[in-house]
Amino acid sequence: MLNRVVLIGRLTRDPELRYTPSGVATTTFTLAVDRPFTNQSGEREADFIPVVTWRQLAETCANYLRKGRLAAVEGRIQTRHYENNEGKRVYVTEVIADNVRFLESANQGNGSRSNSTNQDPFTDDGKPIDINNDDLPF
Repeated sequence: MLNRVVLIGRLTRDPELRYTPSGVATTTFTLAVDRPFTNQSGEREADFIPVVTWRQLAETCANYLRKGRLAAVEGRIQTRHYENNEGKRVYVTEVIADNVRFLESANQGNGSRSNSTNQDPFTDDGKPIDINNDDLPF
């Protein structure tokens, strides 16, 4: 069986770091992932995917990710359920991440979507990228 997921999106809020009673770090955040099509109004919609990280990855995400930052998440989908205060069973589907990549530097992810999505990730602060012929594989 295979249960793998890869998502690229923007954080909807700062990650929330907690510790289990035994001292294991866990972080939760929500990733807004654009759908690959537009709705009837011509607007792009997004899915809001809950993500959970554990241990060192959780602490790293809590320290370096912020609302609006672009990130890639790799992990597995997990479902769980619990009973709420009213006695109703609530089902939760979330991504348990085992790898999170920060796709922009801290000064790019300022939470302003219009500024950060227009920046070319292949530029170096407006300076040309120096590529030597020895760097090319052909």
